[in-house]
Amino acid sequence: MQLSELQLKEVIDITSGKKIGVIVDVVVDSDGRIRSFTLEERKGRKLIPSKEEYELLWNQIIKFGDDIILVDTRRK
Repeated sequence: MQLSELQLKEVIDITSGKKIGVIVDVVVDSDGRIRSFTLEERKGRKLIPSKEEYELLWNQIIKFGDDIILVDTRRK
């Protein structure tokens, strides 16, 4: 899966059921493994960068779906 495909998916927190943003960047470690994703909020159809970016850790991801990514933000 390419980053451009991930950027089209909404990220949903399973604890609240809310959209928490879209992926804008990927952080990889020195071994080439994904460490985390950088998220920004999306308002309507346009991406409006928030003042803060959110880090989503790899282990917080529950499931990659066709249109969404389910995450549990309670995991550390």
